[in-house]
Amino acid sequence: MKIAIIGAGWAGMAAAVEATQAGHQAIVFEAAHAIGGRARAVNSTLPDGTPVTLDNGQHILIGAYSETLRLLRRVGVPQDKALLRQPMTLQFPDGLGLRFPAWPAPLDALAGILSARGWGVADKWSLLRVATGWQVRGFQCAASLSVSQLCQGLSRRVMTELIEPLCVSALNTPAERASAQVFLRVMQDSLFGAPGGSNLLLPRLDLSALFPDAAARWLTEQGGQLRLATRVDSVLQLGAQWQVQGEVFDAVIFATSASEAVRALENITQEAPDSLANNIYDWTRITRALQFEAISTVYAWGPGAALPQPMLTLRSHTDPIRPAPAQFAFDRGQLGGPRGLLAFVVSASKGDREALQAQVLVQAEQQLGLRLHAVQTIVEKRATFACTPGLQRPTQHIAPGLMVCGDYVAGPYPATLEGAVRSAMTAVQAITLTQHAPA
Repeated sequence: MKIAIIGAGWAGMAAAVEATQAGHQAIVFEAAHAIGGRARAVNSTLPDGTPVTLDNGQHILIGAYSETLRLLRRVGVPQDKALLRQPMTLQFPDGLGLRFPAWPAPLDALAGILSARGWGVADKWSLLRVATGWQVRGFQCAASLSVSQLCQGLSRRVMTELIEPLCVSALNTPAERASAQVFLRVMQDSLFGAPGGSNLLLPRLDLSALFPDAAARWLTEQGGQLRLATRVDSVLQLGAQWQVQGEVFDAVIFATSASEAVRALENITQEAPDSLANNIYDWTRITRALQFEAISTVYAWGPGAALPQPMLTLRSHTDPIRPAPAQFAFDRGQLGGPRGLLAFVVSASKGDREALQAQVLVQAEQQLGLRLHAVQTIVEKRATFACTPGLQRPTQHIAPGLMVCGDYVAGPYPATLEGAVRSAMTAVQAITLTQHAPA
């Protein structure tokens, strides 16, 4: 089959690789002059004038991202060089917090909880008791439950030092508003799933080099095509086929952002039959109802600045007198970048760029003892959908041969790279099944 894939972010490139691997001809259309979407490299300059490559936002992968890791292997990315793998670590600058040993799951989680520094017996017992309950119930709960409600039996210390950082990093939604159902799925796969599932995988390459660039090379070597600076505003249905940019395809996969997919699909309705127009109307109505959260990454530099380990958890709070918005700090000097460059991540961020940047620099001095100079602050205002309880996410299937993929469509995962990759695989598999279905 000849498949048009619209969008060359992680979802689009994953769909192209999966389609090519399945024996289809994949042609990717990308409106921008570069690939990668929201997870891409950004060129910048350090205060001393040195050019530096940043990311559009600092990302963390985990060992449970099985499909993302499989895809990296397929396109030839050497994972030992591309990713720094370490046991789950949520430690603060003072050394308190959680660090798992390199043991099989779930023994690593059990040992990490029992050895958590700064936690009393009551803290550890509350987590063991509640987590055992999750496991007994098969990691299932009511769809209406929030993470805060799910964790009512936990001590305040466990909530602030474990659950809240995990929740906001995985779902990019504060615990009081986040879906307990989705959170439990992430906990099941990471803490109680396959060996190494809880491991943190910190990129040593910029996000473009980590996957999109390698996927583009692999795709062209396999005979696929990547057409940059080509905006697709609409597609036209031609019976069982589709016309894109004057070219006929057997199937189309939209792999753009939610807003771009809505815009392009609404253009289709102008010449679409009623059945297709109604399907698109229903899909765009659900997609428009999604709320979005921002993620900000503050890059800062100081001569010789370094952290005791590649990633630290920070004590984040919204005290109006002395706000500390960042939840995590990364030492880019230990992750393939220049020495002295740090990245501070503010998930579910609020406020304007300048105020946020100033607050993070103060937080770095207070919690890390580092006086840093701002390099660049990147605010992705619509970084992820708000992963709230009972949320209805748009389906992937709109019509035979017309699919959508991305981290926001219906699926078990929140808005993560793994969610984007899995949705791409599902879209291609659905199209492939129609090819083999009996007439």
